[in-house]
Amino acid sequence: MQKKWLIPVLLLFSLAARAQEVKKLSIDDLQAYIEKSQKPLVVNFWATWCSSCVAEIPYFITTVNKQYGDKVELLLVSLDIKQYYPHTIRAFAAKRNFTAPIAWLSESNADIFCPRIDSRWGGEIPVTLMVNNSKKYRRFYDRGLTELQFAQELKTLTNYTPNKP
Repeated sequence: MQKKWLIPVLLLFSLAARAQEVKKLSIDDLQAYIEKSQKPLVVNFWATWCSSCVAEIPYFITTVNKQYGDKVELLLVSLDIKQYYPHTIRAFAAKRNFTAPIAWLSESNADIFCPRIDSRWGGEIPVTLMVNNSKKYRRFYDRGLTELQFAQELKTLTNYTPNKP
C-alpha cells in the first residue's frame, strides 16, 4: 500500500525540484528591465493555454543556450490569469523543461500594457520583443517565429549596426 503513494510523491518532488521561480512584474517593472538591459534581450510573451506559444518556446531556449550562451538573455513573460500565478505557471514550465527565466505580468488590461511594449500590439500572442540597447536596436514581432526565423532574427539582434547618416 505504501508503494502506491511513493511514485506520485517522488514525481511531485522531482517537479518541485526542477521548478523555478516565477517572478511577478508590473508593466513598469518590465519596461524598466527592458530599458536597463546590458546585453541583447529577447522578451517572449506567452500563456499556458496558447499552443503556438508553447510550441516555439523550446527552440527559443535551445537556440539561445546553444548558440549564444550568456551573450543573449531570454525572458519568458506569461500573460496567464492571476489564478495561475505562480503554481500553475511554474508546474507547466517544469513539466516542459523550460529553463529560461519566467515572469508573470501582473497587468490584466491589454489596452494598457500592450501599447507600452509596442504601439502595434493588439493583444494577440505569441509576440516577441528583441532589444539591444547598446546598438539602439528594438524590434517587435507580432506573430510566432519559426525556428529558422528566430535564429535569423537573433543574428540581426546581436550584429545590428545602425545606419550612420
